[in-house]
Amino acid sequence: MLDGYGREIDYLRVSVTDRCNLRCRYCMPATGVKQKSHEEILRLEEIVSLLEVAVGLGFKRVRFTGGEPLVRKNFSYLVARTASLPGIEDLALTTNGTLLAEQAAELRRAGLKRVNISLDTLDGEKFARLTRGGNLERVKEGVAAALRYKLEPVKLNVVITRGFNEDEIEAFAALTRQEPVHVRFIELMPLGQATELNGFLPATEVLARLEQSVPLEPAAVPGNGPARYYRLAGGKGTIGFIAAISQCFCARCNRLRLTADGKLRPCLESEHEVDVRGPLRAGATREELAALFRAAVAAKPARHRLGRRTPRQDARAMWQIGG
Repeated sequence: MLDGYGREIDYLRVSVTDRCNLRCRYCMPATGVKQKSHEEILRLEEIVSLLEVAVGLGFKRVRFTGGEPLVRKNFSYLVARTASLPGIEDLALTTNGTLLAEQAAELRRAGLKRVNISLDTLDGEKFARLTRGGNLERVKEGVAAALRYKLEPVKLNVVITRGFNEDEIEAFAALTRQEPVHVRFIELMPLGQATELNGFLPATEVLARLEQSVPLEPAAVPGNGPARYYRLAGGKGTIGFIAAISQCFCARCNRLRLTADGKLRPCLESEHEVDVRGPLRAGATREELAALFRAAVAAKPARHRLGRRTPRQDARAMWQIGG
């Protein structure tokens, strides 16, 4: 489907839960959050029904997100059902990696193709502080499992923050020498609790710092995202940069989001949402649901306004939207 600006929208990011087993400082408050009730969250079969509609409209790429998707019971069943849909070309997962070691083999058998793992520091103490108690070793085990079971390309998402992890830029880049991992430095976005780590660092500065110490060459990595990639000479992996704030890439946006509570969201930043849970449970036909997808695509803005306005206090955070 084409939106009002001529962009082909064929990529659906599906949040399967608003729950998470970590409490990252830039995402969730220390006291935790009020989670949706079981009845408010889409059932797995409901997600499959909506995915069938989406595939019929030309969506061919799906990424599961959260919260943390791997805390959702029977998640591998959803992966298998989605992988079996005619027309699905790419099936991916974004995870914090803490539960991946135990589930990687089953997810691979179910049809999952690749994973993105959020990892903002390589220091165990800093990781525990950032996540309010998380165990870095479990994430490392998850990365190893993803590589072992060929959930590739394995991408490591690093939200880079001045004053917190900027001293680890070179260490993250060095990971790509010996392992086929793809490190992506991501600019901090003003969503959720991001102000707790008040240290925006533009991707251009990260790139410039790396170029001062090591030679980089352009590279390409399979996927649907906006990252620009480079490679260290002889490296097995790559280094990417996602500059959502400093270098807007909205002109190439090809995605729609489905929240865990059944709302189609045309843009990560936009507060506009189209309810599909209500109509689905009320017995809407497939064509009626398709019309709601079309309405969401038609509502996509030309670009986001992140960094250009003060976020509303009641705006939905990343864990509620699905990153």
